[in-house]
Amino acid sequence: MLINHPQICLYQPEIPQNTGNIGRLAAATGSRLHLIKPLGFSLSDKNLRRPGLDYWPFLDLEIHEDPKWLMERFRGKIAFFSKHGTKTYDQVPVDTELLVFGRETSGLPESFRREYPEAFYTIPMYHSGVRSLNLSNSVAIVLYDQLRQRRQLQTQIKEVSDVETRIYHA
Repeated sequence: MLINHPQICLYQPEIPQNTGNIGRLAAATGSRLHLIKPLGFSLSDKNLRRPGLDYWPFLDLEIHEDPKWLMERFRGKIAFFSKHGTKTYDQVPVDTELLVFGRETSGLPESFRREYPEAFYTIPMYHSGVRSLNLSNSVAIVLYDQLRQRRQLQTQIKEVSDVETRIYHA
């Protein structure tokens, strides 16, 4: 896992191809992938491995029996994604460490919404006939936006540092 890259968490994923695509995305971005059981497939499922191609050896993967420990570990640095979110994904704080996505068919449990109401975000959809986006597409949208924001922040910090250095040496 690369330093300062958000980690991805899939809560009880059901479709192996989505998880395979997300695993490939996590490997490509240097982001750790957390899977919370039960899974709707076996980790040896060819439909999981095929979308990840031969990138699985590069994947930083953790599997959890229960979400409690993970949620406590990242408390205050978590963003949950759901159609029930009241803020959009581009409003996620740049210091968020864990991006949590729910099941393909039923999303995240109500208990998460009760416990973390301020940490729920959504990806806007502009057609009333469309209920949801594909899980792997949603993860990609959010993850790359977070990486973009972090790169932008690092550039701004470097520019300020460069100005301070020039002033100091003047």
